[in-house]
Amino acid sequence: MNTPSSPTTIELPIEGMTCAACAARIEKNLNKLPGVHAAVNFANEKALIKFDHDSTHPEELVQSIEKAGFQVPEQTVQLQISGMTCAACANRIETVLNEIPGVRAILNPAAEIAYISFNPAITSVEQLVSAVEKAGYGANQISDDNYVKEQSRNQAAYRKELHIFWISAALTVPFMLEMIMMLTGNHNNLLPYWLQWLLATLIQFWPGRRFYISAWRTLRGGGANMDVLIALGTSMAYLFSTAVIILQLDQHVYFEASAMIITLVLLGKLMETRAKRKTSAAIETLIKLQPKTARVERDGEIIEIDINSLKNEDIFLVRSGESLPADGIVIEGSSSINEAMLTGESQPVTKQVGAKVYAATQNQHGLLKCRVTGVGKNTQLAAIIRLVEIAQGSKAPIQRMADTVSGIFVPIVIGISILTLGLTWWLTGHFVIALINAVAVLVIACPCALGLATPTAIMVGTGRGAQEGILVKNATALELAEKIQMLVVDKTGTLTEGHPSVTDIIVADEVNEHDLLQIAASLEQGSEHPLAKAVSQYASSSKIRLLAITNFTSVTGSGIKADIDNASYILGSPKFLAEKGAVLDQQRITALQTEGKTVVGVAIQINESVRVIGYLAIADSLRETSIKAIQRIQDMGIEVMMLTGDNPTTAAAIAKEAGIKIFHAEVSPQNKAAEIGKIKADGQFVGMVGDGINDAPALAAANVSFAIGAGSDIAIEAADITLMRNDLMSVADAISLSRSTLHKIRQNLFFAFFYNILGIPLAAAGMLSPVIAGAAMAMSSVSVITNSLLLKRWRAGV
Repeated sequence: MNTPSSPTTIELPIEGMTCAACAARIEKNLNKLPGVHAAVNFANEKALIKFDHDSTHPEELVQSIEKAGFQVPEQTVQLQISGMTCAACANRIETVLNEIPGVRAILNPAAEIAYISFNPAITSVEQLVSAVEKAGYGANQISDDNYVKEQSRNQAAYRKELHIFWISAALTVPFMLEMIMMLTGNHNNLLPYWLQWLLATLIQFWPGRRFYISAWRTLRGGGANMDVLIALGTSMAYLFSTAVIILQLDQHVYFEASAMIITLVLLGKLMETRAKRKTSAAIETLIKLQPKTARVERDGEIIEIDINSLKNEDIFLVRSGESLPADGIVIEGSSSINEAMLTGESQPVTKQVGAKVYAATQNQHGLLKCRVTGVGKNTQLAAIIRLVEIAQGSKAPIQRMADTVSGIFVPIVIGISILTLGLTWWLTGHFVIALINAVAVLVIACPCALGLATPTAIMVGTGRGAQEGILVKNATALELAEKIQMLVVDKTGTLTEGHPSVTDIIVADEVNEHDLLQIAASLEQGSEHPLAKAVSQYASSSKIRLLAITNFTSVTGSGIKADIDNASYILGSPKFLAEKGAVLDQQRITALQTEGKTVVGVAIQINESVRVIGYLAIADSLRETSIKAIQRIQDMGIEVMMLTGDNPTTAAAIAKEAGIKIFHAEVSPQNKAAEIGKIKADGQFVGMVGDGINDAPALAAANVSFAIGAGSDIAIEAADITLMRNDLMSVADAISLSRSTLHKIRQNLFFAFFYNILGIPLAAAGMLSPVIAGAAMAMSSVSVITNSLLLKRWRAGV
């Protein structure tokens, strides 16, 4: 008789609900399933579902929600992994997690963090943690609440490891003294065999206990790691030496080898842990920047509250020298704020009433009163931290080869060690020599350096980038940026300041400037295009009243048409007006365009006749750094192309001033992506820089894309690399950072492969003692991490 299973309760997030009716429809669909009782909460956009596994599978719950027209979004979680000792551990954990249905996991061995995406209907965080534990390791979920607690736990674990190392070192000192005496020519045993055995036993099963525990857990989970090699190698030396004493064989004992290997490996792991901490120093610095308390205005009084109690629309005050507790808008006062931690720009930014301010930036002088617009996870600082964490948790394509080698490394090394033992014994006839060589092979081989080569460099590189206002979406983008052959740049807001202004007003005989500007501004009202804003701002400063418009139609990137007081007007580029049948003053237009100005024409349409009533010339000056940035990018061996919707004459003038030789004018927003497609079809690796909504398709089409930070959210979302500074020089910095990071990765991979390719044969040939092999193995990972840390010397603008 089958016992009925107890009901399972899960809570699923739901995307796409717009009203209570949506929640009711989802709830109704779910409750139609056998054994299901569901309650959908529209307020928190979640469904609480109790169901019987025997009657309904979790996948059916998701399918029911999707059939109703909604989505169950993937959840993400970060797990802090403990018990890892090498890259083989990382590969093992990654494999175990990815075998769970609906789970995508990437493990960063440098940070010892697993970044996991999973379907909450099928898998829970508890199941993920359980899977890691079954593989022989520990796992704890990382959240904002327990981040500090996790850091404290790691520090306590480090202190414990340090204590164990000093015990091992103290017990190893007599062996070191004996080895020093032997090097001076005194080959008499200073330590009697029984004392050597006692000291070696203490080391083997006290400090060395961690290797046995880790090796057993890993083998039980179906894997093999570095600890398996250390446990095997030291056990062979220790057990052989113990057998010599017990059986009173006429052989030398090798207790010093097993003892010193354990001590040296422990030292190496401590140095590795300290070095690893430095790779994530950038993100820890960002986290520590936000103050713990805020001074807020409540019921007319100023009180100090915990930062976690701050809410949107709260009013907070910031005095001179204090850091801002949240994102907000200035409602009273003026000051200068240091935003270097966001943008990398050392010059303070002036803030007046209406200006945006950001959490963790520092008020330089004066008192500011601000209204909260973002707290906690919704601040600019939190967004930067998330981006950096995601980038540091991603894998670069260059890492695939190292991962493949690390995954099969330990079994291959054990095979080589057995082969060394057999061949050397057969060729020399000396079992002891064969055993020592086999131990040396086991000890010198280490996949750690291979596994750490890429992630440590990525962590330091992305961290340095964040400090300079360069936010990399993932490791792939950082790797690909160095390959750029052609950089495509938008004009407005990228090369130029993005703040165009009206410079010339040319009117027909029967129209005055006031009327022309009133008509133009009325037609442009509501448009977000930079040129439209320029006309509107000019009209506003001239105190011109806008008129009501009807029958509005727009042609993106060309012009608009609308009625004002029963008269039809057209506003747009000279080309657009010409297409409508207007006769243009081409000489005057060309003269203005040659000066780098954009010309907008205004015409009135009477029946089928279109007559121009005036022109507006609008100029947008180049950024101060654009010319230097273009020169620097070209000096890096990268061609620069400008794409713009402007006419050829204006485009040529801007391109010449910026030092750009290749440009395409009158390119509509929808055709920018097509232009990039053509360049890619010619075999060139393309980068794209943009800042507006119109640039999003082109950014997505490029091999690597850069969004200027002041641009639209859509552009930033589409881009691979976000630049917090409104400065083209940041693009050159991002490419420079990419090249420096990839240079370090290649160096690291070379060191790691060279170390193993050279070390294993030397050990097998008997040219390295186990002790020297242990020291070399312990330092291999440290050397790779130290090399990655040299990336901290990278500087922007160099």
